Amino acid sequence: MSFDSHRVETITFDSYSTLVDVDAAERALEARVEDPEPVSKLWRARSLEYTFVSNGIDAYQPFYEMNRDALQHALDAHGVDLPSEERDEILAVYHELDVFCDVRDGIERLRDGGYDTYVVSNGNPEMLDSMVEHADIGDLLSDTISADEVQIFKPAAELYRHAAARTGTPIDEIAHVTAGWFDVMGAKHAGMQAVWADRKGAPWEPFGSEPDLRIESFDELAKELGV
Repeated sequence: MSFDSHRVETITFDSYSTLVDVDAAERALEARVEDPEPVSKLWRARSLEYTFVSNGIDAYQPFYEMNRDALQHALDAHGVDLPSEERDEILAVYHELDVFCDVRDGIERLRDGGYDTYVVSNGNPEMLDSMVEHADIGDLLSDTISADEVQIFKPAAELYRHAAARTGTPIDEIAHVTAGWFDVMGAKHAGMQAVWADRKGAPWEPFGSEPDLRIESFDELAKELGV
C-alpha cells in the first residue's frame, strides 16, 4: 500500500456498505421470512453479481431494478413466496438504510479541510437522493454521480473516468473511498488512489492489487490527509 496524500484534491465515496449499512436490510425481512440472514446475504450477493454480468453482456438496467430481481431470486431460492406489495416494502428499505456513525463528521472534516467531496455509486439517482437525505450529508457534498449517467456499473473504468470528468479533477488526484473490494480494484485500475473502508477487520483479497490505504473510519482518512 502506498498512499500519496499530497496528490489528493478530490474525495469520492461509494454509497452502499461505505456510507450506509446494507446489512440493515435484513431487518426488513425479519417479519416475513423465517430465517432472514441467508436470504439477505444472497440478495446482496446476487445484486452485485447481476451488475458484473450486465457489464459483460450490455444488459444495463437501473440498480433499483437489479436489486428487485436479486431479491426475487433470493426469496425463490429459499422457498419464500411473498405478494408483490410485500416485496416492494422490503425493497424500499434501501431508501432508509442505517448510516455509519462516522460518516457525517468525517465528511464534514474533509470538506472543511478543503477537499471537494462526491458520491460515486452504482445506485440510480432516485436511490442516491434518498440516501443523501437520510444520511443528512447533502450540505457536505458537491454532487452525486450515478452509474445511470453512463449506464455501466463498477468496476468498469468508464464510470470512474466519467466521475473524474464530472468533478473536473485529474483522475490521479482523486481518492476513492469504498468498502467494496471490487470497487477498490476498479478505482485503482482507472487511475484513482483507492482507500478501503474496512469497518469489519476483514482480510484483503488474495486476487488483484491492494488498496493504497486501509482505514476503519473516515476520521483515519482525515488524519492521513492532515485535516
